[in-house]
Amino acid sequence: MIRYPSLSKPIRVGVTAPSSGLHLDEHPFLEEAVYRMESKGYHFKIGQTCWTQYKAKSAPAEVRAAELNSMLQDDSLQLIFPPWGGELLIEILGLIDFENIKPKWILGYSDISVLLLAMTLKTGIATAHGPNLVDLRGQTSDPTTAMWEKVLSTKVGEEIIQYPSELYQLRWQHDYVTDWIYHLTEPTKWKTINNTPIHIKGRLLGGCIDVIRHLIGTPFGDIGRFQKKYINNEPIIWYLENCELTVTDLRRSLIQMKLAGWFERCSGILFGRSNANETVNDYHVLDVYMELAEELNVPIAYDMDCGHLPPQLTFINGAYAEVRIYNNNGNMVKQIFM
Repeated sequence: MIRYPSLSKPIRVGVTAPSSGLHLDEHPFLEEAVYRMESKGYHFKIGQTCWTQYKAKSAPAEVRAAELNSMLQDDSLQLIFPPWGGELLIEILGLIDFENIKPKWILGYSDISVLLLAMTLKTGIATAHGPNLVDLRGQTSDPTTAMWEKVLSTKVGEEIIQYPSELYQLRWQHDYVTDWIYHLTEPTKWKTINNTPIHIKGRLLGGCIDVIRHLIGTPFGDIGRFQKKYINNEPIIWYLENCELTVTDLRRSLIQMKLAGWFERCSGILFGRSNANETVNDYHVLDVYMELAEELNVPIAYDMDCGHLPPQLTFINGAYAEVRIYNNNGNMVKQIFM
């Protein structure tokens, strides 16, 4: 059975940087996000790793793991909320004390998705793929981003529905400040192969494919064990987003996932928007999606609200989900905590 953490007020948040911390000139990003959330009644415990960044990481692996382990075992914390992602979270996986974790939400994306997916696969504890803490430093949040609170407040046995955003952000403009941080200018449209409507059900798993692919073949990426032990071999809906891969590297990564058995009993795949997916010769990302759909014989959707072109939905690893995409109206992702 999947174990779902719960939130109850007052909510105390642990902030640690298991991947990248912040350079000195970036400290205001975190300070402002904490200020905004404190004004809404949240309380914080902020780790030392958040304030440092050296050689592509917040601190040596042992230091990052020790701070994370401390927060994972702290009964007073209900949510662990890293400031943002980074590059080298995978260095600490072997140092995490998975046996003594007190169930609590972990929320984030990008490199944080390595921790999220490994945590759920190893322990059966649900984890949340959604905004990073610094994304919440604006005066308000757009409706899609703001749903993270409602999703994490969902109780066992309840359901939560999320819908497509109206607009998404094509590029960052840090010198142009908005009330909600993002610069939402482009119309959102969830798409499917050949515009075929899809209606799929299964357990959600996923993250940033650039980094979660490196769990393949490790004790932290055993999909078969997870399926048998925690979800009674129910089908899986994968959500995947590409941060920096060319289409050929994306294709290689998906083939590796297939060969490793990650797509066995898969009911569908949701690909997030990406400004990577660089075409190689005349090989396009749509070719990748179409080939994969044919090989796996599963429906595939793309340009979903997920990943590095915000805003994004909050996906719960391990949750039962129902996804409907009709290309016009009625598009939605329903998650049930069961």
